[in-house]
Amino acid sequence: VQLQASGGGLVQAGAYLRLSCTISARDFRTYAVGWFRQAPGKEREFVAAISWNGGRTYYTDSVKGRFTISRDKAKNTVYLQMNSLKPEDTAVYYCAARGGSSLYSSANEYDYWGQGTLVTVSS
Repeated sequence: VQLQASGGGLVQAGAYLRLSCTISARDFRTYAVGWFRQAPGKEREFVAAISWNGGRTYYTDSVKGRFTISRDKAKNTVYLQMNSLKPEDTAVYYCAARGGSSLYSSANEYDYWGQGTLVTVSS
């Protein structure tokens, strides 16, 4: 299983970005996918997760109402729409995948990781 994250960039506070995570797997539909982020000097933290069929989502409190996770099964891609960005959202964003239907916020529960994409939000 391979994951490729993209879509990061430099934006001003209040702007939006959409991150993409393209997954190469024998059966994309069997994987739950999560987004995590790591700011400089901080530990990696959970952002959002989506079930294999897109029917369930899970967000950390700090992004609820601003970020939306979704998946396009036809394109084997999971998206993270990030609106109303804040400087504290600045981080490298990683997508990760795990088999099964459960959603987890712990990075240890995910088996496969992409390379990360940098999001920088200026004030």
